[in-house]
Amino acid sequence: MNRTHKFSKRLALHAAICLPALLLNLTAAQAEPTVEVLHYWTSGGEAKAAAALKKDFEDHGGKWIDSPVAGGGGSAAMTVLRSRVLSGDAPTAVQLKSPAIQEWADQGALANLDEVAEKEHWNDVLPKRLQTLMQYDGHYVAVPVNIHRTDMIWANPELLASVGATEVPKSWDEFNTVAEKLQAKGVIPLAIGGQPWQGTILFENVVLGIGGTDFYQKALIDLDEDALKSDTMKKVFDQMRTLRGFVDADFSGRDWNLATAMVMNGKAAMQIMGDWAKGEFLAAGKEPGKDFLCEATPSNDGYLFNTDSFAMFDVSGDDKIAGQKLLAELIVGEKFQETFNLLKGSIPARLGVPMDDFDECALQSEKDMQASQVSDGFLPSVGVDMALPGALTGAIIDTVTSHFNSDMASESAVAKLLENINLARD
Repeated sequence: MNRTHKFSKRLALHAAICLPALLLNLTAAQAEPTVEVLHYWTSGGEAKAAAALKKDFEDHGGKWIDSPVAGGGGSAAMTVLRSRVLSGDAPTAVQLKSPAIQEWADQGALANLDEVAEKEHWNDVLPKRLQTLMQYDGHYVAVPVNIHRTDMIWANPELLASVGATEVPKSWDEFNTVAEKLQAKGVIPLAIGGQPWQGTILFENVVLGIGGTDFYQKALIDLDEDALKSDTMKKVFDQMRTLRGFVDADFSGRDWNLATAMVMNGKAAMQIMGDWAKGEFLAAGKEPGKDFLCEATPSNDGYLFNTDSFAMFDVSGDDKIAGQKLLAELIVGEKFQETFNLLKGSIPARLGVPMDDFDECALQSEKDMQASQVSDGFLPSVGVDMALPGALTGAIIDTVTSHFNSDMASESAVAKLLENINLARD
């Protein structure tokens, strides 16, 4: 056998051995980025925003599997998530809040996103507080989509004008006075749904407004016992009892977006809700300052925030891993941050995004957010699970719900709040 023939045989043998591996590598390199996204964006404005993310992902060659779960301010989605993880079928990306991100990461369930974070310079374009919320043990495991504000009043200007009010009330006393006038005219002053998280948003707004930013920090974040059992907290529950009297009899079980529709359609004058409510107005073609009014609830320059974010779960498969990296990159990208937040009613989580196309409500929110970070008034919302672990949040929600749906005295509510929190600590 000549040398040429021997070499040819060796070459053929080498090719036979290496070709499968080469083909495997090529397949991996060419894997179609795929994500199954578990989220609870199901209302009008939310759905449009979610569709924008889907389109951006698909425009970049990805395959999007949509898994929306409606109801409960995300609690229904979390029930589905737990079931999926326990069965070994975790979704690729899941809409999660910061405490839940930390809990899942602590269980080793989340994927590391440091490679994307370094490539896209997240440490330079995300606010420091948000960086911390998106990390576990110093590693990125989630990405922020936006910043929402939860201390907002949304109002129908025609109904306010019917009682001589030319602007949204600037104090809780003024709010009560205007509400009494509206009620006397047969108008529902305050639209709300009877879901526990909605009542807790109302509660945290009153805590901020009556107690101020320092009291909010001590009572609802530090869970300081002196603050929890203080006369100030009693005043908070007194105001909650007053607000309960401004709510219609059919509020039980109502979704938040249906409460927004009541304001939009002239059935109620005001709603206290996060700025995702604005997405509902915009989706219906309403114009801020003309068809609806937006204003921060009365406080001393506080800012209660919520951040929508996606955690990437530890999954196998080159297509899924590629999908996670692409999704994370797109979410923090300047283009998506602008497009998404214009639809969602929120403001960008990424720093430096042009605000030229944002409405007056968003511009005011951005201004107030920047000011609150300087004054230490940038505070996480309890009602949407941004501030505390689940058990402690539940203790507050249970107390607020029990008080709002009964004749419980304020003194009893204060005692019950402290009792429930101490039980949750144990």
